[in-house]
Amino acid sequence: MATSVRLSPEIEKRLDLLAAQTGRTKAFYLREMIEKGLEDLEDYYLAAETLARVRKGEEKVHSAAAVREDLGLDG
Repeated sequence: MATSVRLSPEIEKRLDLLAAQTGRTKAFYLREMIEKGLEDLEDYYLAAETLARVRKGEEKVHSAAAVREDLGLDG
């Protein structure tokens, strides 16, 4: 899927320099950044949604002590 992104001139310049110095394409680095950054964004936003549900009482929570007891780790 083709997607276009507008970059600031300074970011474009840094990306051009990195690509030129390493012999890789700008597309290579953009894919790398998206793949790695997407995982971080998913972690953050999904955790934030879960926290909101916990605060509303919509998500069940368990204490560490209860989990350890259920798993038989305290004995």
